[in-house]
Amino acid sequence: MKINRRSLILIAACLPIAAHAHGPTRQKITLTAEVAAPPSEVWGVVGDFQDMSWHPAVYSSTGAGGNEIDATRLLVLGEEGGPTIDEILYKYDAEKMSYSYRITEVSVDVLPVTNYSSHITVTATEGGGSLVEWRGAFYRGYPNNDPPPELNDEAAIAAVTAVYQAGLDALVARFGS
Repeated sequence: MKINRRSLILIAACLPIAAHAHGPTRQKITLTAEVAAPPSEVWGVVGDFQDMSWHPAVYSSTGAGGNEIDATRLLVLGEEGGPTIDEILYKYDAEKMSYSYRITEVSVDVLPVTNYSSHITVTATEGGGSLVEWRGAFYRGYPNNDPPPELNDEAAIAAVTAVYQAGLDALVARFGS
C-alpha cells in the first residue's frame, strides 16, 4: 500500500490530538519508614485488616471477614459520623507480613482518586528494627481530560502521600526510629 504525502500530513496532524485524548494515567507511589521494633511487633499492629486504629485519621474501623480474601472494612475518618471509605482485602500473607486491598467506595471529596489499590509490607532491617512499606496505585478523581485542580493527578498524589505519611509517622511515633 502506498501512502501519499497528503495522507502523511493528515496522520501527522492527528497524532497530537490522539496523544492528548488518552485520559488519565495510573499513578503509583511508595513510601517507607524504619521503626525501632521487630517486624512481629509492628505486624501485630498493622497486620489486622479489620483494625486500622493505628492510623491517626481513622476514627473507627469495622468490617467482616477478618484477614480472609474478600474481607471488607469500613473506615470512618476524623470523628463519629465522619466521611467513610469502604475497602476490600484481596491478598493476605501473614508469613510475609503483607496484605493488599482496594477501595470499593469513597467520595472524591474525601480522597480524590479512583481505582485505588494499596499494599502494606513489614520487613526486618539490620539491628532488629523494621521497614514498613506502603505503596499504592490509583487514577485521579476526575476520569476525563482537563480535570479541575482538586481532582487532577497532582491532587491525587498529594492526598495519597499525605495518608501514607500520616500513618507511617504514627508508627514511628509509636515504635521509635
